[in-house]
Amino acid sequence: MSHPDVTRAGTFRLGDRTVNRLGYGAMQLAGPGVFGPPRDHDAAIAVLRAAVESGIDHIDTSDFYGPHVTNRLIREALHPYRDGLTIVTKVGAKRGEDASWNPAQSPAELESAVHDNLRNLGLDVLDVVNFRAMGDPEGHGPAEGTIAPQFEALAKLREQGLIRHLGVSTITPTQLAEARGIAPVVCVQNLYNLAHREDEAMIDDLAKDGIAYVPYFPLGGFSPLQSDALSAVAERLGAKPMQVALAWLLHRAPNILLIPGTSSVGHLRENIAAGGLELPVDALAELDGIGAKTVA
Repeated sequence: MSHPDVTRAGTFRLGDRTVNRLGYGAMQLAGPGVFGPPRDHDAAIAVLRAAVESGIDHIDTSDFYGPHVTNRLIREALHPYRDGLTIVTKVGAKRGEDASWNPAQSPAELESAVHDNLRNLGLDVLDVVNFRAMGDPEGHGPAEGTIAPQFEALAKLREQGLIRHLGVSTITPTQLAEARGIAPVVCVQNLYNLAHREDEAMIDDLAKDGIAYVPYFPLGGFSPLQSDALSAVAERLGAKPMQVALAWLLHRAPNILLIPGTSSVGHLRENIAAGGLELPVDALAELDGIGAKTVA
């Protein structure tokens, strides 16, 4: 039975399915640094099952989380998958033995990654595959450069029936236009939150075209002043800062899908509660101003 706060957050079209806007990101299920096995295997299984039982029907993952760890946990916890569950994965990187994040963007590497995801998730076809451009050296923001060879390779795998839909991650508007010229794009996954709003125009343009926008790091990268402002609003509303940040994202645009991650059922419930959090007009005004705040 769906949790009312999951339903209250609304729905949006993702490819050929309508999903609840409040989803779940599996990255934190892997070990420290998203590397190796989880600290608590049984807890990881429990949080995945609790997410789906709450009505969450959109899970974000990748086979380079672990590597292979989160996908195998998802399969163990949830396979055979219930009807309507959409699993979104991403390709374009690999992990070194030292836990480093390295590019894996040749056509052969992308095809291998797709097959890794299929095998470890126990699927014959992947619902959505995001091409993850490597971006800047820190890996958090986009960097210009063609993505045509990579997206063309994935488009061919889509034509072969291994992938239903394609998305892009860590990309610029120019790269998005390039990808859309090759094959349909159903979602964009970029860094965006209360403090980092470089994609404002992109979000609105995607909304007009019915394309989902999936922000990552919804509470990361705040300055002390920005964090203080968010905490003050949260305290006034009797909520946690993360809940307020998630509620603001839901309010920001109807095409935003959330994928907050956690390895704790308790924290999962807190994230779900954000779907039912009402933000008064004065609170919204304060939150909207956070992106403009800088450290004096």
